[in-house]
Amino acid sequence: MSSDDNHEDVETRAPRLVRSYTLTAGRTKTDVDLPVEATLRRQGFDDEGGETPRQRILRVCDSKSVAEVSALVKMPIGVVRVLLGDLVEEGLVRVQATLTDSSSTDERRDLIERTLRGLRAL
Repeated sequence: MSSDDNHEDVETRAPRLVRSYTLTAGRTKTDVDLPVEATLRRQGFDDEGGETPRQRILRVCDSKSVAEVSALVKMPIGVVRVLLGDLVEEGLVRVQATLTDSSSTDERRDLIERTLRGLRAL
């Protein structure tokens, strides 16, 4: 690797302008149960103006899992879970039922297939 290649990598990485904990007001947990595999449905849109982390999450969350949303918006999953919890409480996002002990084989297979599709898309 030449020194130019190394220099280019440093320049292409965007610096973090905001610490993750400031996006959640220091919160690390939410009152909403959000398993990483839970599928989300957008119920509305928060038009605050600008490009806020909440708007980025809302833009990509429809029919995606919590883990997929985290990857797509390039934010830590803990931060995304807290912000999604806020959006669920505000009625802008709905959490679809996830697997339980009584889930059928078809439901389990569907979850695995959706997860694999999401990982391949990244």
